[in-house]
Amino acid sequence: MADAAEKFEKLLAIMRTLRAPGGCPWDREQTLQTLRRYLIEETYEVLDAIERGAWDDLAEELGDLQLQIVFQARIAADEGLFDISDVLERINTKLIRRHPHVFAKGSVDGADGVAALWEEIKAQEKGSNAGGGLLDGVPRRQPAVLEAWGMSKAAAKAGFDWEKFEDLGEKLSEEFNETAAASEAGDPQRVEDEVGDLLFTAVNVARYLKVDPETALKRANAKFRERFGGIEKGLAERGRGFEESSLAEMEALWQKAKQS
Repeated sequence: MADAAEKFEKLLAIMRTLRAPGGCPWDREQTLQTLRRYLIEETYEVLDAIERGAWDDLAEELGDLQLQIVFQARIAADEGLFDISDVLERINTKLIRRHPHVFAKGSVDGADGVAALWEEIKAQEKGSNAGGGLLDGVPRRQPAVLEAWGMSKAAAKAGFDWEKFEDLGEKLSEEFNETAAASEAGDPQRVEDEVGDLLFTAVNVARYLKVDPETALKRANAKFRERFGGIEKGLAERGRGFEESSLAEMEALWQKAKQS
């Protein structure tokens, strides 16, 4: 632990040097706004390393993500907003406050009980701050799938949810039919609206089944990438391209890729 603390202090010192007069011109001109894209990129690279099970890569990518946190905190300190000590103090305080069953007297029943307690304390914290709507705590600037999941989760906790899973199936069918009708009517704006409703309902299916929709979709993407690659490979072995192949031929190769 002492070794980790020393290395963290070294990272802070490096960042101070980079941002100081005579330091790196690029680092010195960055702002909280310009770093946003890098924060997003590094986050996705961390997720990619986890999904690939590439643990050496993960260690490196977590370091890159840590750099973004330290970088943002250094800029904030230069602007007199807060510093890295404030960041650490807030997360330390939050973790202790939200784990009274560990750091104070109390008990909780399993992981589900911990999650429920966490949300209860979180709601109390929001209630003590400036008033706002129930969905105000769901960030708008995040991938649409995650925003939909967060909003539907918050609404469900308030009691606004489907009574049974079968109701979601009916809702999916309803939204699909409305999308088809919009497409037949040839109204692009209406089609976009209905497709959005269809996707939102699909996210609710995942949420109802306690499945992370982002993770599920990424896995589906990976399967599609692999199986479509199987079609390409199969056609190449026959000396054929997509433009020379029928849909039936490609479907047969798809089914073969599914079985492998």
